[in-house]
Amino acid sequence: MELLELVAREHIRDTLARYNWSGDSLRLDEFVQTFCEDGELQLRGRVPVRGRAAIAEFLGGVAPPQTGVARIVRHNLTNIRSLELTSDRGRFASYFTVVTEIGLDHCGRYRDTFVRVGDEWLIQHRLVSTDWAAPNSTMASRTADTE
Repeated sequence: MELLELVAREHIRDTLARYNWSGDSLRLDEFVQTFCEDGELQLRGRVPVRGRAAIAEFLGGVAPPQTGVARIVRHNLTNIRSLELTSDRGRFASYFTVVTEIGLDHCGRYRDTFVRVGDEWLIQHRLVSTDWAAPNSTMASRTADTE
């Protein structure tokens, strides 16, 4: 493996972590910076949401209402696999589980295309496939196959 590939993989892992950390805390301005300007977020079976502003608007509508219960959202990403990686483009697959105040809330898969933008690797396209959701999910039921 070449040094450039190792560096790219670490940049991509950092982008994945920033996506989850900022999303979990609803810092949408930071969250959308993990996408290219014209990046796409697609939920399985739906038309992609395109562009940072549209993604922020979409996710702002996903936030559950306040119930008086302490809100917990923790996305955990595992089995990050590089499917293809060149000097300026990469395709990656991973699994996610989401823990909320109810416990295990939902889980599924990400299929991502990253592109290099300057010194960063940003999401060009993310396909989210939710494989399971708890009957009392605080998140997945709001968007029908979202994470």
